[in-house]
Parts: sequence; structure tokens; C-alpha cells
Amino acid sequence: MDKLQLTARRRRPLPLFAVLMAFAVTSARAQTSDYGQPAPDTTQHARLFTRADALILGGFIAGAAAISPFDRQTANEIREPDAQSSRVASHTANVFNFLGSPGTLLAGVALYGVGRIGHYERIADLGLHGTEAIVVSAGVTYLIKGFAGRQRPRQAGVNNPDDFSFGGGFAPGGGSSFPSGHATAAFALATVVTMETHRSWPHSTWYVAPIAFGGATLVGFARLYTNAHWASDVIMGAGVGTLTALKVVRFNHVSNANNRVNRWLLAAIPAPAPALNGRGAMLVWSFALPR
Repeated sequence: MDKLQLTARRRRPLPLFAVLMAFAVTSARAQTSDYGQPAPDTTQHARLFTRADALILGGFIAGAAAISPFDRQTANEIREPDAQSSRVASHTANVFNFLGSPGTLLAGVALYGVGRIGHYERIADLGLHGTEAIVVSAGVTYLIKGFAGRQRPRQAGVNNPDDFSFGGGFAPGGGSSFPSGHATAAFALATVVTMETHRSWPHSTWYVAPIAFGGATLVGFARLYTNAHWASDVIMGAGVGTLTALKVVRFNHVSNANNRVNRWLLAAIPAPAPALNGRGAMLVWSFALPR
């Protein structure tokens, strides 16, 4: 009986992490149906930040706080030889690590390029705002990492998740674990994809959202599997990415839809032109600079 109880206690962290990630995905998905919808042109409805933002951020912070006492157990459990011996799991983790970064950024830029070259306005819109969300959330994550200065599991020897050093993340070789940048980027893109497709094709949300957020969740698990982050890092990264993407889409479609970046980049016209050396051709982008 004692052995069974010990095994049950040891196996608790990963299911708890899965539950918290499911809650995070559900919370993010619940918000994406309403955010980004055209609103009346009034100051009250055009606000960039709303009360819902505090609830979203609070939920992710609470999730990170709930899993943090199990960070050490989760890291030890997922690094057990039985878990690490699977080649399929290892290759899959490497794939999703790449998809988290730089895959998300490459996808955003590619969607924008395809949209402009093919004159698919909605795809260009999705790619531009997805890229914006990834870049902005990366900046937010960089600042949090810098101030938190948390050591990664591989640096801290798996047994010290409490190794924080205020401002230490800005120093060369300093701790850069909290929050997860890969999870931030993955959830930022997942949120934008869900919101933008919901705007254009509302009935697509029921299958787009599970695919997008499911992929982002697997990026989070990949970061744990490769011993790159603590579980609480991933939860908080998901929160930063989701909330940042909500703000980016709201800014571009509700609060300031006619901003200069939209007028400039979404009006870019690609056209073929002869190469400078007279051989071959190249693609030139012409921009109508905003006034």
C-alpha cells in the first residue's frame, strides 16, 4: 500500500500540468470568439485593455503558482529513463521545439508573403498580425526573463526550481527560464490564427482552435521533455503569448484598425523586376507610405 501511494504521489505532477494546460487552452479559446470583433466607434468600446484581461492574466498566474510546487517532481518524472528512451518521443519533441521557435515566426512571415503575392487579403492580415504578436510577446517575455533571472532545469541540476535572481537574466549566461519563450510564441500564433479565422470564417473555429492550441500545448510539453523549462515557465509563457496576441488583434481590428502599419504593409504590392546584374529576375515590394 505504501509503495502504491508513493507511486501515485510521484505520478501526480504531469496530470496536474495537463489539467492546467487544458484550463489555459479553454480560457484562451473562450476569449478568442469575442475579441477582435468590429466594435462601434466609441471610446468605451474601443479601449485596448478591458477587465477581461485582468481575469485572463490572473488565471495564468494562478495556474503557474499552482504547478510551481511540483516543478521539481515534474522535471524528475519526465526525465526518467523510461520516458527518455523513446525515439518517437524524442524526435517529436525536437519537431515541436523547432515549431515553437523559429517555426512560428517563419510561419507568420510566410503567411504574410503568400497573402501579398497571391492577393489573399485575409491570409496577409493573419500573417502580419501573427508576426506582430510573436515579436511583441517576445519582447515582453525577454523583459520578464531578464528581471526573473530563473535558472533552467538543465542549468540548475533539475533539483532547484527556486533559483531566481532579480535582474540576473540580463547578464551574460544568466537565468532565462521564466517564462518559456517557445510557449509564448506558440500560444501567440495559436491565438491570432484562431481569432483571425473566426473573423473571416466563424464556423471554422470549432476545428481551427483545437488544432492551433493543441499544437501550442505540444510545444510546451516538448520544452519539458528536453529539460529546457520548468512546468510553471510553460504555463506563464502560454499566458503571455495569449494575452499579447489578444491585444495585438484588438489593436489592429478594434482600437486602431486604420493604423499606419496596417495601411502600409497590407497595401504592399509585390511585382517582378529584372535583376540588378541583368540576369534573371527578382521580386520587388512597393509600399504606399502612410501620411
